[in-house]
Amino acid sequence: MPSAHREAIRFGGYDVRKGLGVDDQPLWQPSEDRVRGSNLAGFMARVRAEHGLDVDDFAALWRFSVDDRARFWGSVRADAGLIGDGWDGRVLAEGERMPGARWFPDTRLNFAENLLSRRDDTDAIIFRGEDRVRRRLSRRALYDAVSRVARALRADGVGVGDRVCGCLPNLPEAVIAMLATTSLGAVWSSCSPDFGVDGIVDRFGQIAPKVMFGVDAYDYGGKVIDCRDKLAAAAARMPSLGRLVTVAYAGGGSGDPVNGISWDAFIAPHPAGAIDFARLPFDHPVYILYSSGTTGVPKCIVHGAGGTLLQHVKEHRLHCDIKPGDRVFYFTTCGWMMWNWLVSALASEATLLLYDGSPFHPAPTVLFDYAAEEGMTLFGTSAKYIDALAKAGTEPKRTHDLTALRTMTSTGSPLAAAGFTYVYRAIKDDLHLASIAGGTDLISCFVLGDPTGPVWAGEIQAPGLGMAVDVVDDAGRSLPAGKGELVCTKAFPSMPVGFWNDPDGTRYHATYFARFPGVWHHGDFIERTPHGGFVIHGRSDATLNPGGVRIGTAEIYRQVESLPEVVEAVAVGQDWQGDVRVVLFVILRPGDTLDEDLAERIRRHIRTTCSPRHVPAKVLQVTDIPRTKNNKIAELAVRDTIHGRPIHNTEALANPEALAQYQDRPELRR
Repeated sequence: MPSAHREAIRFGGYDVRKGLGVDDQPLWQPSEDRVRGSNLAGFMARVRAEHGLDVDDFAALWRFSVDDRARFWGSVRADAGLIGDGWDGRVLAEGERMPGARWFPDTRLNFAENLLSRRDDTDAIIFRGEDRVRRRLSRRALYDAVSRVARALRADGVGVGDRVCGCLPNLPEAVIAMLATTSLGAVWSSCSPDFGVDGIVDRFGQIAPKVMFGVDAYDYGGKVIDCRDKLAAAAARMPSLGRLVTVAYAGGGSGDPVNGISWDAFIAPHPAGAIDFARLPFDHPVYILYSSGTTGVPKCIVHGAGGTLLQHVKEHRLHCDIKPGDRVFYFTTCGWMMWNWLVSALASEATLLLYDGSPFHPAPTVLFDYAAEEGMTLFGTSAKYIDALAKAGTEPKRTHDLTALRTMTSTGSPLAAAGFTYVYRAIKDDLHLASIAGGTDLISCFVLGDPTGPVWAGEIQAPGLGMAVDVVDDAGRSLPAGKGELVCTKAFPSMPVGFWNDPDGTRYHATYFARFPGVWHHGDFIERTPHGGFVIHGRSDATLNPGGVRIGTAEIYRQVESLPEVVEAVAVGQDWQGDVRVVLFVILRPGDTLDEDLAERIRRHIRTTCSPRHVPAKVLQVTDIPRTKNNKIAELAVRDTIHGRPIHNTEALANPEALAQYQDRPELRR
């Protein structure tokens, strides 16, 4: 066992392993050979040699990374060999200001250039669209395709700072269009094609794009969904738009646009050639991402090229141990930040495995078919997907050759201890399972995996390197134990450049820095573990407060969803007689009905495994739970609905019709 985990790990000056029981055992421990061969071990050796520091375990490296951020991030940049001018200048200016710190202020780089540094015949992208479409692009073919689209965009007048957007499935063309856009110094923004017209315009309409890429149709669950009329309607409502380019998705529609031009016709006049990459300041905008928009028009979050690139290569290489030639997959849409995270793996010379469609069509094992056939090394997914596999009794370990698979990452919502246990029992026993958490706000993670350390059931392993993560009480005081607010006390490179149409930074400051001045307040309700890791108990704004005691919703979900009858649940607080009472809505497996006996067993199980405070006053059955487009439970929308408050932006929900089951429930009036 590495020294970092043989002895008491110290984060923030206190012993986080104090009080461990002798029977406390991890689910997985990397072999000594695996630790020695990891990117992290190699990086620590170079830090020791370069800086003369005693950095021989993760805890020591994390402390160095937050105490001396300039030297740490400079070492990350050098280790990754990032392309640009002026890297030898300053790393950090005004580093104590948050917001306000400036990273690599003398550097000029291009995001796309760093992702397209190789131009050979090895695989760059492998794509599957359910069971109907299969495609492959070499690095040479990817570079050439990007060069043609970049020339077409330039011919349409797209230049530095202009916005280009994509309403696209997770196709190779989405990656190509993004790289072409950013090669010019223009700004890319994307969403998935399941958004309605209002959802598209609510996002892209704010940023005044010059060009929009769309798709004629896409497949989901074996069905073809035509998008042409919707995209034409959205384009007509964006006066800034000079061009709508439609991609023909071979699994679906005709490829003929309702208006605008086809992808093939758009690039036809432009042969492939060398790309003239625009090198721009480190914090020049590269992406515009969006908040969920469930409480109003989505916020437009602007991310810089250098910070995004640097943060992603750190997470990929040091936390996920991605190496050249690895095959990296994330089940994501183009509307989730994990798509942006995934495509950056090109900068680590990995092959992207893209998938579009249902993860359960034509069978629940379709993604494991993909993993086995293509030698997937990193499988990225959501906690809900893992839960669904477990509920279905799927056991890929018995049916698929997953020899190549080294890492599995889970995000989107907290992965319960039962999910960890399922992965090691039914998927693979020798696997680095990393629960990770961060968000669109930082286009990366605050807490995530350590490939050199043990994995404990239900726990996120470690704070991100270079991320001064802390847990604080309501007064902003650091908590060595117990539940509190997730904060970051020092600036980091992937902080947003700002919000769009927020010239003085008022909205940006109010979102992250109003509660604890000078400290990033992330809005997660979190707890340290005795192993130096973390457990997230849900979003702070969705925590329950019965009797004034804060309860994270994830605590309830972990327990109630372990019952065989319960497929999924959503818990909210209802204002009741001067206090708050917990209301639990449950989806049951087909054929089961919620009767008083089952409701009482649910309450008893929650009381036994959590506490009396967690026990819901009401347990009610539903057949659907409202979710965002990124598949996160929309707890606030449920809470507002049961209180009769309007939902201002149902377009942000994937299934707004589900809210009807929560309106005017007579059980909630007594």
